[in-house]
Amino acid sequence: MMDDSNDIKEAPAEAKDGGAEHVENDLDPKVATKVDQENAEMYYEALRQYPDDSSIDKDSEKRLKRKLDSRILPLLGICYFFYYVDKTTLSYAAIFGIQSDLHMKGAEYSWLSSIFYFGWLFWSIPSNLIMQRCPPAYYLAFNIFMWGVLLMCQAAAPNFAGLAALRVLSGAFEAIADPAFMLITSMYYTREEQPSRISAWYAWNGVGVAGGGLIGYGIGQMKGALASWRYEFIVVGALCAVWGIVLFLLLPNSPTTFWGFSKQERLLMIARVRRNQTGIEHQRIKWGQVKEAYLDYKTWLFVLFGFLGNVPNGGISNFSTLVIQGLGFDTLHTALLGIPQGVLVIIWIALGAFANKYMPANSRTTVSALFMLPTIAGSLGFLLAPTNAYVGRLICFYLTGSYQASFVLSLSLATSNTGGQSKKMIVSGMVWLGACAGNIVSPFFYKADQAPSYHLGIGSLLVANCAELLLFFVFRYAFKWENRKKEKIRAALRETGVDTSSAEWLNATAFQNLTDKENPNFVYVY
Repeated sequence: MMDDSNDIKEAPAEAKDGGAEHVENDLDPKVATKVDQENAEMYYEALRQYPDDSSIDKDSEKRLKRKLDSRILPLLGICYFFYYVDKTTLSYAAIFGIQSDLHMKGAEYSWLSSIFYFGWLFWSIPSNLIMQRCPPAYYLAFNIFMWGVLLMCQAAAPNFAGLAALRVLSGAFEAIADPAFMLITSMYYTREEQPSRISAWYAWNGVGVAGGGLIGYGIGQMKGALASWRYEFIVVGALCAVWGIVLFLLLPNSPTTFWGFSKQERLLMIARVRRNQTGIEHQRIKWGQVKEAYLDYKTWLFVLFGFLGNVPNGGISNFSTLVIQGLGFDTLHTALLGIPQGVLVIIWIALGAFANKYMPANSRTTVSALFMLPTIAGSLGFLLAPTNAYVGRLICFYLTGSYQASFVLSLSLATSNTGGQSKKMIVSGMVWLGACAGNIVSPFFYKADQAPSYHLGIGSLLVANCAELLLFFVFRYAFKWENRKKEKIRAALRETGVDTSSAEWLNATAFQNLTDKENPNFVYVY
């Protein structure tokens, strides 16, 4: 179990004297500490008690990280499990007869896959800005509850039109999920810790793939008054709604109010993320930051990344069952063969996090590029293998999941390299705007007349993965270039007498709600 909160060691007494005004008055006016966050006084107190990283007791910090992990990661992970299962219910409904029951024709099934993301596309940015104005955990919980309600409603859909309308609304409510997970991770973890923590909750994506197989198998055994696919929507929707209530009760809104932690722990929670230089919480929208986000070329690189990373995802999440079924397996075995696919996703993500942790600093883009290679090889193998090589093609299809490790690590590039609360909201929203576009176009590469091989669909996966591989090197060069520009700014400041390596100077910008462009202390990671 976690250590008692009283074990947190305080900083030396001389670092804690005086109030916030005392801190500001004693510092050189060039580097006076300014906090532009909610509950600012607690941030000042944290900086007084822990004026620099050397004043933080490492054992206390390790205990705090373990406690944060146990309180945050399971909540986000299980939520992500439902999140993925929610999105793949249509895939399993396909093998249980939804297309014939609702008399779908032509590309209507592909449209059901894509139209979900039109709601997401429309509501993504507004929802992110609303989240900035609200307690983030409460807003996320409300949206998850509504996912479940709308999913249950889909069980009653009488035709294509009714189901399509419900899926548009579902997409709008799900638009906040990934940005909220990224925001919460950046609020409580340092930039060095973020890749492994994002990996920890995103790995439940794989549990969702495997769990979807188990749920699909169980539903396939149900004999009731309704069609099997309708039970799937009801069961998964009810579970999602219940989990929304759990998140409302347990997920924290702010480090300053995180229940179950002592005040000393909450001060340490704040002080240790000062090194991020990205801020934590700010509920007032700064339109200058919104404008900067849209004018920053890096934002559009993240949009491209979201698009390329989700061209494969959109097809695999909605057509994987049909691809596997096309290899000669019956309905129930198709559902069960989704389990090793999910397990492999977990393994890929874990390997990516492990490699990033033990490689030299600034290896994220390199590790991401390396994990694109198995998925490229798997795509090629699936396309080139003989049509009767069922086992070989199945293995190649499983290999395509390695891109998930690259995608997860690269999400941390967005959380770690964006400063300013409003800019963070826009950039995270734009990542998933690109993801929407990828998910919208992807299903249309899987043409019904190409079943079961879906050569065009697998080919689109291959092209997107090759382009994403090149993009990681673009990211690496861009962030190195930006760091050289930042160092020139700091060199000019040093010539004016500013000690840019001092704790006072770093504290001055840590919680000012500055963007990464505005903050001279910001260093990009890659």
